[in-house]
Amino acid sequence: MLRPLLPRSIRARFTLMAGVVSLIVISLIGAGLDFAIRHSIETHIFNESQRVATNLIGWRPGNPLLTPETKINLLQIVDSHRRVLAGSPGAGVQHTLSTMRPPLSDRVSHDTECFPHHGCDLVTAFRIPPLETSLIWQGDPHFVYAGMAQPGILVRDHLEIDTTVALVLLIALAVWGIWWGVGRTLRPVHAISARMAEITVSDLSLRVPEPPGGDEIAHLARSANGTLARLEECLVSQRHFASVVSHELRNPVAGLHTQLEEALLYRDTVDPWVTIETSLCTTERFRMIIDDVLLLARVRTTNPAAPEPIDLGALVREEAADRTYGVPVRAHTQGEVMVLGNRIQLCGVLNNLLFNAKRHAETIVEVTATCCDGQAVVTVTDDGDGIAPDDRERVFEPFVRLDNARRRDPGGSGLGLSIARAISNVHHGSLQIEDSLRGARFVLRLPLMDAAQAPPASMIPNLWGDVPLIRDITKARASEQQPATKPDDTSN
Repeated sequence: MLRPLLPRSIRARFTLMAGVVSLIVISLIGAGLDFAIRHSIETHIFNESQRVATNLIGWRPGNPLLTPETKINLLQIVDSHRRVLAGSPGAGVQHTLSTMRPPLSDRVSHDTECFPHHGCDLVTAFRIPPLETSLIWQGDPHFVYAGMAQPGILVRDHLEIDTTVALVLLIALAVWGIWWGVGRTLRPVHAISARMAEITVSDLSLRVPEPPGGDEIAHLARSANGTLARLEECLVSQRHFASVVSHELRNPVAGLHTQLEEALLYRDTVDPWVTIETSLCTTERFRMIIDDVLLLARVRTTNPAAPEPIDLGALVREEAADRTYGVPVRAHTQGEVMVLGNRIQLCGVLNNLLFNAKRHAETIVEVTATCCDGQAVVTVTDDGDGIAPDDRERVFEPFVRLDNARRRDPGGSGLGLSIARAISNVHHGSLQIEDSLRGARFVLRLPLMDAAQAPPASMIPNLWGDVPLIRDITKARASEQQPATKPDDTSN
């Protein structure tokens, strides 16, 4: 219920709460300090007045009442009938300084006596000891009163007023210091907020100012800049990808439009069935490109699921055994090569690499799966013309197809290797082209699985059940080039 009453500003809210706490704490300290000062002053006066009264216990009638050189200037000798026998000039002999009588057990009493027109006096009453009473006063009890006027700091609550004023100033100083300190602490936050307001989707190049030091605000600024850098990189990549996709789709669309327009303009000379057949081939290329684009986008953006243990050696042998046509594929594995990953995606990577290798190989394709330096290493090597060093990174870009690839597979989309590298990155691995004596050598590296990392099989969800399978897409393309009668050169 108090939330609507609190200020919205963190600075004002923190200052208000700190001010309330400071008020309570400083008030308690002030009350204790006021009591301690008052008690200390009164104790000092009473101790001094008791000392002066003790020096007067041997006073005899007829002797002058000497006033000591102290602030204790009120002195009186009083008998048991409250008659003043002697008094100092300040005390006089008309009225007693106090009506209190010390008990026999203590003989000393302290009190503050106040008068309507005189103010207040701090008075100590001292009962003369029995020996002096019997020798000087024939056993009649007598009393010595010693005191002084109440100090000005104790008069009319002056001490409380001064203490309150000091406490108010101290609380005001504390609140101002908290307000200034919180404002200085939050100053980088305002700068970050102002810069974030300037950043738009069209321009993600701006960065928030990073304050020096390693506190939470500096960490927040660095995290924000890291996020902005990743967003900018993602946006640039998406814009480039959209531009490339638009360019790749523009040519088939233009060709399809031209064919349909020609069929309408020259109805007598153009066979409509030929036009329909050609248009179907064009739409099939559309479907293939769109499937690859969707698959690449989902691999890059979908959150990864819990991985499952996979034996890459067995997976390599299985995929190599499926290649029973065309150029033979030989598999070489060394025991179990266990990794954590998504089986469907890794099958797609191997299918894509083997399909490309068989397309460019002359006589044989070799695939190996080994363990090296804590990584699972899968190599796919062909004995074809190879890839020039300058083109080894370009082939992983979307829709990039070298002249040799266009000649051997005119209907390809140029997204296979991009999808394969995206999958390897999702699995915290890498896919590269390395040097070989002949042909191209693709190397896939993935981190090996520790025994403690293997999750229960029942806890592994199938995140990719609704995604078009890379394996199915690759095999569909391979079946288009598969001969009617398979040769006998099966893979090992």
